[in-house]
Amino acid sequence: MSINLIDLIKDQLGPSVVSQAATQLGESESGISKAISALLPAVVGSLANSNAQSDLFTTLKEVGSSGALSSLVGNIGGSDSLISKILTLIFGGGDKQAALTSSVSNFAGISNDSTNSVLNLVTGATAGSLGKYINDNNVDISSFGNLLNDQKGFLYSLLPAGFSLGALGLGNWFGTDEGKINIPPNTPANEVQDVPVVETPKIDVTRSGTTHEIVSSNDSGGSIWKWLLPLLLLLLLGWFFWKQCNKKVEPAPVATTDSTTVIVDSTYTADDTVVVTKETTVVILPSGKTLQAYKGGIEDQIVTFLKSDNYKNATEAQLKDKWFNFDNLNFEFGKAVLTPDSQVQLDNLKAILTEFPDAKIKIGAYTDKKGDEAINLKLSADRANVVKSSINSTQVTEAEGYGSKFAKVPAEATDKERESDRKTAIRFVK
Repeated sequence: MSINLIDLIKDQLGPSVVSQAATQLGESESGISKAISALLPAVVGSLANSNAQSDLFTTLKEVGSSGALSSLVGNIGGSDSLISKILTLIFGGGDKQAALTSSVSNFAGISNDSTNSVLNLVTGATAGSLGKYINDNNVDISSFGNLLNDQKGFLYSLLPAGFSLGALGLGNWFGTDEGKINIPPNTPANEVQDVPVVETPKIDVTRSGTTHEIVSSNDSGGSIWKWLLPLLLLLLLGWFFWKQCNKKVEPAPVATTDSTTVIVDSTYTADDTVVVTKETTVVILPSGKTLQAYKGGIEDQIVTFLKSDNYKNATEAQLKDKWFNFDNLNFEFGKAVLTPDSQVQLDNLKAILTEFPDAKIKIGAYTDKKGDEAINLKLSADRANVVKSSINSTQVTEAEGYGSKFAKVPAEATDKERESDRKTAIRFVK
């Protein structure tokens, strides 16, 4: 079974990278995402189409062995000699690269300079991911060529709406330039039309991203399907939404806990009650290893903090009041027993500490005001120590239970209102 390289690379270009790029380049996140969706198949396709496969293999192997993935992905808006070398090897010079940049710039609605920066970002993620794959799987030069050649089966379905292999300058990859779509400069993406092909049928990509067979202009059935197929799709879509609107959905069951709020991955509406969806993201560690986590969750927060000058220059007094709450850590009711799903976040935290060996943390556990204070204090201390034992790292220097000392919601309030006082958190220590 062929490996889909683009899936490997896309893991390095998640929402956090898109957001960071948009902020640094002064562009919208949707524009950056559209540019990545067009440039990624272009870069992978051009890798396979390059006449410098031997030099590419050597360069990518060097990138993989150096562990430079995180630095290449993090170098948004900058330049890198390795990226420049790879771009020269796959595009062969300025004209083809400039044409690609211009087309993608018009398609995504961002500037040429920003598109060039996104091209560097995508090329860096591609080089790092592919280089790592080459080294991890002992790929040789012969297998490398076969690996790249296998990718052509994935490109058609991955091209964004309004683009084709021809628009990316890759139409001759399959031995022909027929069906190439040339997008003139300054042509809005919504005006790009599919080009009819005479004689033998060809496969192209529609605006929805699906593949279809282009029918010859003298085929009398083509004009019927041009309006009938969209109409059928609209009717099907309307039926789907009607069914969804009339379907009563029960809220997802939530485990009984009295600690951190249980995270629900879907949005449910029943009797006017809405559970808000939490967006997942990929957290990239300095080594290039990635973690699946919630966007803005504890993993995302502490990795960003550890990379910042705020942490490097902070004093112990400043760190003392900066706590990070777990957002997927739960205990059985009234016990210091972790629920099984909590281990994912604890493993993530341990992986982060391994990447930052100088970092040390303290664990704190809290209860609400309901119940006997002495019992609450002991329960919180036991829970803090359970978390410390589960992480099992010398970088966890202390664990302390605070009971209801810092609780703000009255004991008479509802369980839902008191939920914010029941938490487990960490802070960094010097």
